[in-house]
Amino acid sequence: MPLKNETLELLEQIETELTPLFKKISCIALHNQQLMLEAFQAERIGSHHFQTTTGYGYNDAGRDALERVFARVFKAEAALVRQQLVSGTHAIACSILGNLTCQDELIMATGFPYETLMGVLGIPDDQLESVSSTAGFKTKVIPLLDNGSIDLKALLGAVGSQTKMILFQRSCGYSERPSLDMEELQTVFATVKQNVPEAIIFVDNCYGEFVTEKEPLELGADLIAGSLIKNPGGCLIPSGGYIVGKKAFVEKAAERLYVPGIGSAIGPSLLNLQLFFQGFFEAPHRVSEMVKGAALTSKLFEKAGFKVSPLAETSRSDIIQKIYFDSSKELIQFCQAVQKNSPIESDVLPIPAAMPGYIHHVIMGGGTFISGATSEFSADAPVAPPYIAFLQGGLSYTQIKLSIAGIFESNYRQPNL
Repeated sequence: MPLKNETLELLEQIETELTPLFKKISCIALHNQQLMLEAFQAERIGSHHFQTTTGYGYNDAGRDALERVFARVFKAEAALVRQQLVSGTHAIACSILGNLTCQDELIMATGFPYETLMGVLGIPDDQLESVSSTAGFKTKVIPLLDNGSIDLKALLGAVGSQTKMILFQRSCGYSERPSLDMEELQTVFATVKQNVPEAIIFVDNCYGEFVTEKEPLELGADLIAGSLIKNPGGCLIPSGGYIVGKKAFVEKAAERLYVPGIGSAIGPSLLNLQLFFQGFFEAPHRVSEMVKGAALTSKLFEKAGFKVSPLAETSRSDIIQKIYFDSSKELIQFCQAVQKNSPIESDVLPIPAAMPGYIHHVIMGGGTFISGATSEFSADAPVAPPYIAFLQGGLSYTQIKLSIAGIFESNYRQPNL
């Protein structure tokens, strides 16, 4: 059904208020798109790079070219961009487990990580206040300060002779903390390098790619990883993950993914690589549309009296928009409304369910062309207090605008707005 005139007028009012912010987001997108275009041109990408390979995947020219493009864009020595990496968690796990031994120590500098990483670190689900680990290496968890910033003093105090890697989770995950500010990261990285130059600074970069003009490697990180069905996939890449950074650390991750001594030399491109190149190329624009949509959503629900985070005008480090609800019923209703206002399977009613790697039942709403792609318009949430819906993604700003307006008009429209 067409939107009501009063809803359209409210959206136009909000867009007017956000005009300066939208211009800033467009400038970031232009900067990142220029980097992308130059990388494609420098690597002389052609249609011959789109071919598939089979078997071991030796001498896969397209795959190798794609990885060189990733390395250029992210300012890295090397990249591993593989269809065999099935998620961001998988890419992060390979990065950790490939570079640490039983004699090493990992420090989580941003508190407990996203739930699916707990098993990788060997931290039991029922011992969230513990720093013990069964992963074969020692894990220390440094809580964030009350304002959500990194406790640099505690971090440096936790460093020991066995500290090999310090991990930073850029996005908020299923938590109330803000996503990490890039200026803060740059300061922290510089201090860590000054005090612990041999430690690997590793960033879980999920949901953050192309939201800002600089990526963590440019700020001093040694290694980053993420998923191709999030930001860098441009809503087109059907599966996969990436790991980029210093060559030695990337290769260790490749050896964990495949086999020691062979590493990145194998790994066939079973799927045609056109979508991988095209999706990555489109990612800066797609992400800018997602960020604009998140700001619109934030302002709209704030006007309706909801607690939201971040606020619309706040500088962002990722694409996630949090909306708070008073009960599990309201949270579930919102995620179901997201599904109803999606292009695929809009007639399906999502319900909370147990999911591998998660502590609480989780509800996920969003009819996406690529299964589970959080680069597309979607919302998910653990069904537990405080009841927060984590909304992200979108194929375009116009899609986000239409979908969020439909959700708002059907469920939350108030007479005084």
